[in-house]
Amino acid sequence: METLKRKIIDEGRLLDGHILKVDNFLNHQIDVRLMNDIGQAFAERFAGTRIDKILTIEASGIAVAAIASQYFGFVPVVFGKKTQSLNLDAEAFESEVYSYTKQTSYKVRVSKRYLRPGEQVLIIDDFLANGAAASGLIDIVRQAGAEPVGVGIVIEKGFQPGRSKIEAHGIRVESLAIIQSFDDNQVHFG
Repeated sequence: METLKRKIIDEGRLLDGHILKVDNFLNHQIDVRLMNDIGQAFAERFAGTRIDKILTIEASGIAVAAIASQYFGFVPVVFGKKTQSLNLDAEAFESEVYSYTKQTSYKVRVSKRYLRPGEQVLIIDDFLANGAAASGLIDIVRQAGAEPVGVGIVIEKGFQPGRSKIEAHGIRVESLAIIQSFDDNQVHFG
């Protein structure tokens, strides 16, 4: 997706040569026009696939998933919660996920009320690097007896093992921008 790549080049920032900050348009401040284009791009990539629900993880994936939903017939968006709270149902699916950027593991939880056996679930997230978050969500979908029909990623770090980890589960991955390297402290796309 060329508009996304241009936005990454123009407004993204590299920290320590390996962390891409896109908080100016994706995960702190949101460029709604770009987000709308991202939603349309996911709909094109997954055209012809029955989608009953979209699953993401808090917090950065929520905006992407919610806007994408309108292109899938306004299917419900469910998001995995990273923290235990009093308003989360006690009956929940959960999976442990390691966060590279936070350097810690946490449990992702989804109420059993929101995922049902037989549902076809599209997983959407902002980044794919090592595949831990997506793998945790795939685990949750399967615990529910639902079917993960694909993973849609806004920005993939193609030089990390996330894609192969997800594809090893037999699941299709569609990424809108694939970064091949951060050589010379610059973003290089594949």
